[in-house]
Amino acid sequence: MEKKIEFAPNVMLIDASYLDRVVRDMANHFSPIINRELPKADLASLLECLALDSGVVLGDNAVQVIFIYDSAEPRMSFCTPSGLDKELNNVAFKSQLGEFSIYSFQPSDMATCEDLFNEALMLAGESKDVKRVVTVADEDAYQQKTHSTLNKIKGKDSVTLFGMNPPKDEAAYSFEMLGFAVLQALGIKAEEL
Repeated sequence: MEKKIEFAPNVMLIDASYLDRVVRDMANHFSPIINRELPKADLASLLECLALDSGVVLGDNAVQVIFIYDSAEPRMSFCTPSGLDKELNNVAFKSQLGEFSIYSFQPSDMATCEDLFNEALMLAGESKDVKRVVTVADEDAYQQKTHSTLNKIKGKDSVTLFGMNPPKDEAAYSFEMLGFAVLQALGIKAEEL
């Protein structure tokens, strides 16, 4: 008997290694520009920005955040808490947008992060419970496969991909710039730029 995965109406699927790399690169780039050392990013703020940019409105929403990570990188360097195996697994926080439930998964020995990410994306896309799909995929490693999977998702209120480079091909989903949410989470104000 197949076990049914329960999804919330709003699902965020995030490649933790990619997100960590983007935030670290942006912090290193912008710190000299604004002439101050940047603190670690506020993960809750980042998740809220991603939710808002993908269309989640203030209210009592259920947002399920799923981090996919490689066992070789069990921590994210840009935020506190940062431990994906314990600190950022099976925890939650509430905000004006609703409750964010956070889960972290790593692939088994037989799969890669790319396989697990795209399998989870496909399952969320097929789930009747899910109304909004939000993704942060590794655009350097497997953007084309994610693009293909996202284009197959139908019947959702919205499907959004966050990244640093818009897709090259026509897309049936929305694209949003990940950098804006990262700048907000790092505490960089527009007047500093």
